[in-house]
Amino acid sequence: MSSALSPVVIRFGRLGDTLLLQPLLHKLHQRYGRPCRLVAIGAWPEDLYASQPEVGEVITLRAPHRPLLLSPERWGVIRQLRNMREAPIYVCEPQPRALAKICRMLALAGVPADRCVYLTDMPWPGDGHWVDRLLCFGDRTPAAFCGMYGPLMVDLGAAPQLQVSAAERADVDSWLRGHGLAGKPLVLLQPANKRTMRWSGVRRANDDDKCWPVERWAALAQAIVTQRPDARVVLCGSPAEAGYLEAIRVASAHPAVLSAAGQLPLGRLKALLAVAHSMISVDTGPAHIAAAVDCPLVVLFGSVPPSQWAPRSANSKVTLLGGPPHSTRVDAITLEQVVDAWNGLSVRPSAWRGAAAVAAAY
Repeated sequence: MSSALSPVVIRFGRLGDTLLLQPLLHKLHQRYGRPCRLVAIGAWPEDLYASQPEVGEVITLRAPHRPLLLSPERWGVIRQLRNMREAPIYVCEPQPRALAKICRMLALAGVPADRCVYLTDMPWPGDGHWVDRLLCFGDRTPAAFCGMYGPLMVDLGAAPQLQVSAAERADVDSWLRGHGLAGKPLVLLQPANKRTMRWSGVRRANDDDKCWPVERWAALAQAIVTQRPDARVVLCGSPAEAGYLEAIRVASAHPAVLSAAGQLPLGRLKALLAVAHSMISVDTGPAHIAAAVDCPLVVLFGSVPPSQWAPRSANSKVTLLGGPPHSTRVDAITLEQVVDAWNGLSVRPSAWRGAAAVAAAY
C-alpha cells in the first residue's frame, strides 16, 4: 500500500476516543481511495480495527508517557512517520500535552506543515457531539492537497460501526461453551471505568462521579434474573477490577451472576457484545463498543455531557441516564430508573441465539 495517498490519522486517546474515530476513518478512506493509517496509543487499537476495511495499518505507542530520549518505541514511530511524510495527515488530538508530543514527533520526522491539518484549528460549538466534529474535520484538506480531493458529504449523526471477524466469533463461541453460557440470553454489566481503581484499591465514591454503589449493581443483577430466569448476567471488567466485580457477584447472591474480569480481551468482548441480549454500563469505552456492534444499551452518565459523548448505534436502541443538565453523578440515578430503561430496550432478533448460530447467518 502506497503511503503517499493513504491518509494518516493521529489520536492519543483512550479506548472510547479511539473508537469514535471510526466514522472519520471511513470518510477519509472514501475521500482518498486508500485505507487509513492510524497512529494511536495503548494495547487496544490493533484489535479494535483488525477487521475494519477503512484501516490499513495501525501504529501504536504502548508507553506514550516515557521521555523521548528514553523511548526507542517513540523513535520507531518517528521513523514510520518519516516514511509517511508525503501523505495527508489528520491530527485529531485535543489535549494540549498530547498534542505537543505529536507536533514534536512530526517535526522530528520531517513532515512538511502543508501536509497536516489539526482538529484544534477548526472552530466547533462546545455542545456538539464528538463524532460530528470529527466528520466535519474530515472535510478539511491539507494545503498540499487542495484542489485534488473534494469534500465528501456525510450526514451528521453517523454512528461508529465495528465488524466482528469469523475468528472472533469462533473464539467467543468456544468461551461461551466452556462457561456453560451457550444459547443463554446474556446481559452484560460494565460497572467500572478507568477512574474506578487505584493502586490501593477502589477509589472513594465521592471522588468518582461515575461510581454507582455496589449494592445497586447487585440489586440490578437480581432484578434482571428475576424477570428473565433463563438469562445470565456477566460482569465485565479488566483484571485489576476482579475484586470489585467479585464484590458485586457475592452481593447479588445468585448463581446466574458471574464475573468475567480479565477474561474478555477486546476481540472476544466485541464478539460477545455482538450476540448479547443487552448491556448496562457506566460511561466508558466498552459502552461505545456495544453501540458500535448494535448491542441494545443503557448508559449511566456522571459529569460528562451525553450531548458530546453519548455512544451511538446504527440500528439498536441506546438509552442514556443522568449527565448534565439532569445530574452530574451516576449515584444520583436510581435502581428503578435503570431497570425501567433496561425493560424499555428493543432486543435484536438474534440476541438470544448463540454465537455459532449468528456466525452461520454470515
